[in-house]
Amino acid sequence: MAEELDPFKIAQIQLDEAAEIMDLDKQVHAMLREPMQSVTVNFPVRMHSGATKEFTGFRVLYNNARGPGKGGIRFHPAENIDTVKALAAWMTWKCALADIPFGGAKGGVIVDTKRMSETDLEALSRQYIRSIGSFVGPHTDVPAPDVYTNPQIMAWMADEYSKMHGRDEFGMITGKPLELWGSQGRFDSTAVGGMYVLREAAKLRKMNLRKARVAVQGFGNAGHFALDLVTKMFGSKVVAISDSGGGVYSPGGLDYKKLQEAKAKGSVDDYRGGQKITNEELLDLDVDVLIPAAIENQITKANADKVRAKMVLELANGPVTPEADKILFERGIPSMPDFLVNSGGVIVSYFEWAQNISGYYWTKEDVYSRLDTIITRSFRDVVNAQREHKGRKINYRMAAYTIAIGRVAAAMKARGWY
Repeated sequence: MAEELDPFKIAQIQLDEAAEIMDLDKQVHAMLREPMQSVTVNFPVRMHSGATKEFTGFRVLYNNARGPGKGGIRFHPAENIDTVKALAAWMTWKCALADIPFGGAKGGVIVDTKRMSETDLEALSRQYIRSIGSFVGPHTDVPAPDVYTNPQIMAWMADEYSKMHGRDEFGMITGKPLELWGSQGRFDSTAVGGMYVLREAAKLRKMNLRKARVAVQGFGNAGHFALDLVTKMFGSKVVAISDSGGGVYSPGGLDYKKLQEAKAKGSVDDYRGGQKITNEELLDLDVDVLIPAAIENQITKANADKVRAKMVLELANGPVTPEADKILFERGIPSMPDFLVNSGGVIVSYFEWAQNISGYYWTKEDVYSRLDTIITRSFRDVVNAQREHKGRKINYRMAAYTIAIGRVAAAMKARGWY
């Protein structure tokens, strides 16, 4: 049978596998297989040309047993409800694993922002948040930036939501600019959190990161920060990088500034001084650490047996499919799960929300220190859970799932939902 790559089906398969390991109550298992609320909105936007264009958007609240929904907003031409549902499910487990007081949610709009002017983008952002405004809020569901959205877009959305309610509601969304009470340390928090996980995983595996060769797939927000931080924090050598336009490989290491210059022209494929490679070829390189930081479904049944990295650090959401997971595990290649590795973003979003609610703001050093404490604790929880189930030989992902699902199920039971 061909491997199923539908993201929501993957999320359900992962849940089912963990539920079997846990002997999860059948009632709560059934409830957790589907989101609590899925909203599709169709809304018109008056473009700067004077024409009116119709757009479709989504917002999914997967589970709020442990607190308000939490999850980003994607602007992408290929956005669809199944991807949003999967990401909302993964956000549920991510927040539970980090043990922060949120449930999981996600949103998106089908749009190619590269074809839009800033004026049109602002109009779209404001109209989308107005369309889902009755479903989100600081104590209901708190959005954040994601693919092709940014702090400026969050600022427009916060302003529009505040206008709707007749008062400032900055706590309704995170990832805002500092001028509108965003948090210090938020912009690079996903990558910083991933580096803390890498540090702990390297200690566990007795890997010398100073001598490590690293390949990074993706040069977006998480990928380009990971490229910079893995060198600055550990002295590792990044030998390969790629983006949607192609990639480059250099055994002697890549220059960060030159990569930025190449990206500014369009793609890291324009980098001079290395060998051109594809995204697929990057995954097969003989490196110590492979960091998928692009999109889902990159390591699959078709290529998992070709991966030669000693460790996979999943900075993207869902980059490894269930069948690939099994292949990597059988080959002895640890894959640090996405909802642990990339949880730094939502952890610092929680900090931002808490600061907005309290009106008391922290320094960048406070933010990084608290992030380190939470994500290191989560890593150790996963390692301990994996050891407890060693007789069943479960991987780190399933260990993380048993923790997260257990916490959500406990909250549901305490609230009398089953």
